[in-house]
Amino acid sequence: MKSVLIVGGSSGIGKSLVKILVDTATVYSISRTSSGIVHSNFKEYLYDVLEDELPDIEQIDALVYCPGSINLKPISRLTQVDFSNDFSINVLGAVKTVQKYLTVLKQSENPNILMFSSVAAKIGMPFHASVAASKGAVEGLVKSLAAEFAPLIRVNAIAPTLTDTSLASKLLRNDRLKEMSAERHPLKKYLEPKEVAEMASFIISDKALAISGQIFEMDCGIVNLKV
Repeated sequence: MKSVLIVGGSSGIGKSLVKILVDTATVYSISRTSSGIVHSNFKEYLYDVLEDELPDIEQIDALVYCPGSINLKPISRLTQVDFSNDFSINVLGAVKTVQKYLTVLKQSENPNILMFSSVAAKIGMPFHASVAASKGAVEGLVKSLAAEFAPLIRVNAIAPTLTDTSLASKLLRNDRLKEMSAERHPLKKYLEPKEVAEMASFIISDKALAISGQIFEMDCGIVNLKV
């Protein structure tokens, strides 16, 4: 049975991924809060990935780093602390996690790492300067590590558009905003966490052994389509 470590498995995309995998894999979650999931294949560690020493785990076949931020402000209101905090959550936390578990990953038969970017790193969006900067760094990190770890460890990322998670609750707080958000996308929808988690489950599976160094846009058409 494969073992998957999900950092940020207590909510949103991470929690949806836990639910998809837990019947057929051993799943570990590192998160500041509890997911409330109880399963014989699931073990949860309540840690702050930025502050705490991470737990030892004996087997990891796939590492999924889910934490992110939505800090939307005009550049005139963004402080260096805002940029530093977003970079820490999105990039430094991922680096810390990879460094901690790299030796364990190398012992797996087909190990891989999955991170998360954003469509904001692909297209210019107002008020996204801090988020886009940190997610752009994630994409650079993914490509660099994919080259460094080849052929042993695959490294990829998903770049979702707006997804109905707690992070995006302010953007989807009423029916009007939900309708406006859907209308902005050529496919007239935004993402649900389970959709992104299904994509994640494929990328970390043995069905994707030929894929590394890729950034997968789950954008409901907003990046490449003009309709």
